[in-house]
Amino acid sequence: MKHVILRIYLSEKDSYRGKAAYHAVIEFFKKAGIAGATVHHCIEGYGVDHVIHTANVLRLGADLPIIVQAVDAEDKIRAIIPELRQMLPRELMILQEVEVIPPSEIK
Repeated sequence: MKHVILRIYLSEKDSYRGKAAYHAVIEFFKKAGIAGATVHHCIEGYGVDHVIHTANVLRLGADLPIIVQAVDAEDKIRAIIPELRQMLPRELMILQEVEVIPPSEIK
């Protein structure tokens, strides 16, 4: 079975229906039965606007980058992309094939 990782690039200030967008996405993944998802809070980055967002001490309250990623079977991830696109119409999404290494059995 082919597995993929879906990465969605957001910012701290992005929202969806009154919630932080990253939290709304995690809840959506859980409801959709996606195998696993993680939110990464980044310390620096920029997007299409080319404005650097950083955790520099002089820039308190900066709009820092967030990456939400999910891993599951390709068909399961592809099936939820249209709904994600409705939630986040302008956000960068990347889909990449990955090899999932199952946990080893402890003897």
